[in-house]
Amino acid sequence: MRWVDLPAGRVRVFDSGGTLPCIVFTPDGPNVIEHHLPVLALLRQDFRVICFDMPGFGLSWPSAAYSHSLDQGAATVLQLMDRLAIDRATLAFSCANGLYALRVALRAPQRVHSLFLAQTPSLAAMQAWAHKTVPGVLRVPVAGQLVGWAARERAARSWYRQALPRDTDPEPFRGIARHAMRCGACFSLAGVVQGLLRESEASLRDVAAPCTVLWGNADRSHRATAPDALRALVPHAQVIESVDCGHFPDLEQPERYVALLRAHLSRC
Repeated sequence: MRWVDLPAGRVRVFDSGGTLPCIVFTPDGPNVIEHHLPVLALLRQDFRVICFDMPGFGLSWPSAAYSHSLDQGAATVLQLMDRLAIDRATLAFSCANGLYALRVALRAPQRVHSLFLAQTPSLAAMQAWAHKTVPGVLRVPVAGQLVGWAARERAARSWYRQALPRDTDPEPFRGIARHAMRCGACFSLAGVVQGLLRESEASLRDVAAPCTVLWGNADRSHRATAPDALRALVPHAQVIESVDCGHFPDLEQPERYVALLRAHLSRC
């Protein structure tokens, strides 16, 4: 575990090291790197695994100039890859972070082996979800950030209740997030929502990289979102639905997730 200083801020990174083929992960807040350790453990013998908190999430505090735009997020991923001497990688991102992965694949297609995304819809579907689900105050610059910081623990508790299947105990997820926040972790939901609401789908079209999307049908927070919504941007994406997973198919079923990831890499 280490910190890497980038223009977007000081980014916290787990890096297994070595010269094996590389997979890059980033948690979907309020999850942090520690939520992903079981997945990383299942992969690190065969791959170099990187997991980092995006600026504004976990213990990666953003710079004052970071506004969560698609280009800033993509630049952060590419700059981190440069700093870690990663020429090419599979990006295994989830939810809104998957949109940053698409932007990386458009800006630097030679750096992206493939995309393995979880619970990532189209930008239009994400924007519709934000308008329907996110409290209006969080969509207001400055006020949203202040309210979001003050209410981040309460928001995380509520989020896990909606995002996980009804029969899944949210406390293991909440416990890790709660500990991280009490150590100073961010949960910049307001920032990422405001950043993505300013974007256009035109900036995410024509991705050529192989792409697989996992979708948990038991995610009540996205019950109005079509599992194959991302095909509006990436028509060739393979969509795999899981009836017993919620918003985090990677964390809820790590062994199944890793098996699907390995199958995806074999196809690519």
